[in-house]
Amino acid sequence: MTSREKILNAVKDSQPDLLPLPDLSLFYPNNDSVEENLKNFISIAERIGAKVYQVQNHSEIMTHLKEDLDLEGKRIVSAELDAIVDEYTGTDNHDLADVELMILPVHFGVAENGACWLDDELYQERLLPFIPQHLAFIIKKENIVATMHQAYELIADKSYGFGAFIAGPSKTADIEQSLVLGAHGPRSLRVFVV
Repeated sequence: MTSREKILNAVKDSQPDLLPLPDLSLFYPNNDSVEENLKNFISIAERIGAKVYQVQNHSEIMTHLKEDLDLEGKRIVSAELDAIVDEYTGTDNHDLADVELMILPVHFGVAENGACWLDDELYQERLLPFIPQHLAFIIKKENIVATMHQAYELIADKSYGFGAFIAGPSKTADIEQSLVLGAHGPRSLRVFVV
């Protein structure tokens, strides 16, 4: 037996007994309604710099985007809206350098902090939500959970190579404590709740 094996066996043999997990019911609201989660999500997401729209269909999404952003002649890439996709095949990340707007679906949102969860199940290229000038997420209102505790339960048993909670546009206040939006990522985030 090597020294490494001896050490690892000693560590394994000295593990404490497993204890039951703590009761987290304190963190789960009793009125976990879809409308309450949506109201809280919108409030927090807008407070941290995102714009949130409640829409009925994808054509309303494009209407809002065209009203908010100057998209004339600019590149739009979408993993959700087939009609406007500028197809990205994933062969060269440099192909995304000139993307003005990226429209992506997300798995779910979290009401308590306005974050949205996405992972490589939706799209393989992890660069997609970080490279464009402007970012838009599409989420179903019934896919908004109240707390991060509930969010972590949703992803606890998932297998993924990449995942991220994204909330609001990119921002920093490192330089002279002055808030700068779009510092190292998208300058704006729009969330469309269907």
